[in-house]
Amino acid sequence: MLLKLKYTKVNTEKTKRPNPSRVRDHLANERTYLAWMRTAISLMGFGVVIVRLRAFHPPMLPTPGNGWKLGLLFSAVGLLTVLFSTKHYFGVRHDIDYDTYEPTDRWVILFSLAIAILGAGVIYYIFTVPASSFGLMTPE
Repeated sequence: MLLKLKYTKVNTEKTKRPNPSRVRDHLANERTYLAWMRTAISLMGFGVVIVRLRAFHPPMLPTPGNGWKLGLLFSAVGLLTVLFSTKHYFGVRHDIDYDTYEPTDRWVILFSLAIAILGAGVIYYIFTVPASSFGLMTPE
């Protein structure tokens, strides 16, 4: 019995393996995006903790204070981080696909300024709240 083999022309353009460097670039982009997501979740969680701690203010204080504003600011920056990092991820993904990626410094500078302002807010809040309002921290 004679086997007949058919010769089929294979389109090498479609079966060509992707450039491993490009794959690594996409994976690095995804890892960076996930790091931004973890940061955003941490910021929002920290904001919620600050707002929730407001509920434990001592009865000596007639007003809830300004701590909730700082917590709200942390949560808002966390939400903006989600939005901006998602936009940045898809922009970098497009640039990697078309081999036009150029790193920018604006996101690093913007986020560094936001975190510095939030940190300054926490320090300001800690040093401006009267010591008597920390109730459980000061011995009686």
